[in-house]
Amino acid sequence: MFGGKRVTLVTLCFCCFIARLYASDVKEPCAAGAFYPDNPRQIANLVDKYLNEVKPEPVEGEIFALISPHAGYGYSGKVAAYGYKLIEFKPYKTVIILGTSHHYGFSGVSVYPSGKFRTPLGDLDVDDDFTKKLLGKDAEIKFVPQAFEEEHSVEVQLPFLQKVLFNFKIVPIVIGDCSLKSCKDLAYLLKKAIGARKDVLVVSSTDLYHGYDYEECQKVDDLTIQALKNMDAEGLYNGIRDEKMQMCGGFGAVTTLLLAKELGHDKLIVLNQTNSAIVSNKKKKGIWTVGYVSCVIDREKTMLNTEQRKKLLGIARSSIEVYLKTGKKLQVKDDDPVLSQRMGAFVTLHKNGELRGCIGNMVGTQALYLTVRDMAIEAAVDDPRFPPVQLSELKDIEIEISALSPLEKVDSADKIQMGAHGVIVRRGFNSGVFLPQVAAETGWTKEEFLSNLCAHKAGLPADAWKDKATQLFVFTAEVFSEKKY
Repeated sequence: MFGGKRVTLVTLCFCCFIARLYASDVKEPCAAGAFYPDNPRQIANLVDKYLNEVKPEPVEGEIFALISPHAGYGYSGKVAAYGYKLIEFKPYKTVIILGTSHHYGFSGVSVYPSGKFRTPLGDLDVDDDFTKKLLGKDAEIKFVPQAFEEEHSVEVQLPFLQKVLFNFKIVPIVIGDCSLKSCKDLAYLLKKAIGARKDVLVVSSTDLYHGYDYEECQKVDDLTIQALKNMDAEGLYNGIRDEKMQMCGGFGAVTTLLLAKELGHDKLIVLNQTNSAIVSNKKKKGIWTVGYVSCVIDREKTMLNTEQRKKLLGIARSSIEVYLKTGKKLQVKDDDPVLSQRMGAFVTLHKNGELRGCIGNMVGTQALYLTVRDMAIEAAVDDPRFPPVQLSELKDIEIEISALSPLEKVDSADKIQMGAHGVIVRRGFNSGVFLPQVAAETGWTKEEFLSNLCAHKAGLPADAWKDKATQLFVFTAEVFSEKKY
């Protein structure tokens, strides 16, 4: 067994070394003149034409990923433009493109390690700092040169990217036949490589149905798109394997869904859907038909990613446990730039679905992770409404954290958004606070919410919030608990 592991390690290292040598030059285009014009002016004008024609609905958050077709531009270029229009001039620095292998059969994942990709619009650098974090980490994820030689799925995305983005590098990936585990392994490595970066875009390059039946195309594509909307990576993978769904770049889409959900992005929006029969106006059986879809995965504007949330929950639980055992605070140090910011936070404890303690600090006076540490201890032992938590019951306690944005004073209750805003009322020495989730938990109207806040939390008349002498402050909270993580 030891010898087998040694051979595997040596092989991986050797493959990485050969990969660097092989991909040190420019990768010439293979689809220019076929899938899209090879004349620089013509391709620039065509992409501009598509971008000017489409008017996608804007999305609220930042876009983390696109699902984009890769057929000839005459068929799918306008569909692709819907996604690219929404990322125009955005500050992405690395674009991961997950393509598929149409011409060379292999198992696993091929990552192009370094060099440049050329299109009629110029050269794009491969982000070799990023690819180093992928290659040599898993036997199924390597560089297979033949997978890129005649492959168009990555290449056809590049002119669109060159027209809408500036100063970015690419991570070209072609996925062959692979297991769900390989998709998960790739998603895990991509997640680690991305870390806390917000300037990375993922493009999943795929078409949908391939066949000779227009009506079947519509049914199969609707089923496939429903799995995408549900962010159901495993269901999509199994549907492709069972041939109930069709995506020629399906394993890249599966990986994209897995990666997005791991990073806390779980909102997929379908921008446009069509097929070649509609585009060519040949809607009948016997005519080759291919489905196309353009989607975005919306990155919500969150302060904390999944790893940061898990870390804070771990600190909270460890802090309570250490304090109950020793009477001392947990000694912890974290250099994460987000967790080191001064931010307010509440820590809420539940036992068997019932409140067991809740203490918070509205204004951050120290690093967020230290605020969470201290509030977790106070929620466990200093909430005057409850007896101190005992060590024996800690295993039954569920911890919830609310990380708070800075306070914003509002001049009218009309500006309070129920369910989105937490509220502080303050008049003289009296004040009270409700977290945003209180509205959802109680089902109160805004008037009930504010009246209860004044009467039961601030010790003021129930209608004090209507008085101009009463100050109203709003804030948002990112609420997360051990139940999810």
